Amino acid sequence: MLAYSKKTRARNRILAGLGLSELASLSAFLEPVDLRERMVLQEPKRRMEHVYFVESGLVSLRTVAAGTILETAVVGYRGAVGASILLGEYFPTRQSIVLLPGTALRIHFDNLRRVMNECAQVQEYIGRYARALDLHNAQAGLCGVRHRHEQRLACWLCLASDALDNHILPVTHDYLSHALGLRRPGVTEALIRFEDQGLIRKRRGVLHIDDHIGLRQKACSCYGIIADAYAPLERPAEDVHQSEVSDGQFQ
Repeated sequence: MLAYSKKTRARNRILAGLGLSELASLSAFLEPVDLRERMVLQEPKRRMEHVYFVESGLVSLRTVAAGTILETAVVGYRGAVGASILLGEYFPTRQSIVLLPGTALRIHFDNLRRVMNECAQVQEYIGRYARALDLHNAQAGLCGVRHRHEQRLACWLCLASDALDNHILPVTHDYLSHALGLRRPGVTEALIRFEDQGLIRKRRGVLHIDDHIGLRQKACSCYGIIADAYAPLERPAEDVHQSEVSDGQFQ
């Protein structure tokens, strides 16, 4: 069992946004796990057994076909791998693999479903994240056919930095090329331009983002759309609910 109190709250934003009583309902079922690099958390068309609330590290969600991959989203401390089950997707259509090692809190699907049926706030808040992730995946598909490679690269770097809560990204040119479906020389040329403009610094296998605001300005509009979808997760669920009621948007 995991013990939670006002002084020791989960780092994962979904869990941290819940009220203490709702979080206590989940605590008996949460199991801490290490996320090892290249660890596969879900495979396409295989039934999900667990949902992983990421505490640190970065998980890549990707479509795999004919020996190639195309990344559709990254999940960090704000999210949960397996949230698609809330949208009725019992058999995932994407692969989820750990890109950068970290930790997570894991819960069996049956236990999560039981708590959700008993706690409306848990269902609402996890559902909000699932819808944001669904938008992220869809927007990434549109981005791949509409926007220039430099814009897409800047968007990915900003989203990964947000998800990791860190301006240091241990990723290689090869990974960026494969994940975004871009030619490696094009990725290298774009990163060189970013470095010349003082936006990033490149080291062997590591990218330092020095000017996040400037890099956001290089990104396509997809960054703002996706970031806005996740923004409500930065506030407790009850605060978001009150805001939606005040704005007349809650139905």
